[in-house]
Amino acid sequence: MGRVHLDLPDKFDFSTELSIRVNDINYGGHLGHDTILSLTHEARVRLLSKHGFTEINIDGPGLIISDVVIVYKSEAFYGETLKIEVATRDFSKYGCDFVYKITEKETLREIARVKTGIVFFDYEERKVAPVPEKFREIFLTKD
Repeated sequence: MGRVHLDLPDKFDFSTELSIRVNDINYGGHLGHDTILSLTHEARVRLLSKHGFTEINIDGPGLIISDVVIVYKSEAFYGETLKIEVATRDFSKYGCDFVYKITEKETLREIARVKTGIVFFDYEERKVAPVPEKFREIFLTKD
């Protein structure tokens, strides 16, 4: 099986910084793969919050993660500060992708590229929902 490649967009919608904590380090002495996903989750929650949304209520429906891709570029270590940039792309009727670029703040060393596919979900009806218009207006009509 060939390696997975994840192309990055030219522009990101949002950026945040997070420090690597001691419990983010695995027995190999570097940032654990499970933590990469947790860091992107935190960045996504911060982006949504900036626009008055939560993962359970994005102008009505919430979201569900449908797939994940992580492409590692280098190690990251305890005490480093990571910059996590987030963009949206590949909209469909029911969802889109969030794409993340993770770099070490001081050296700009790329740590990982991540994609989380999301589907909008009506938690009351327990069924897939269309992309909320307000979300589409914010993220699909960007410069």
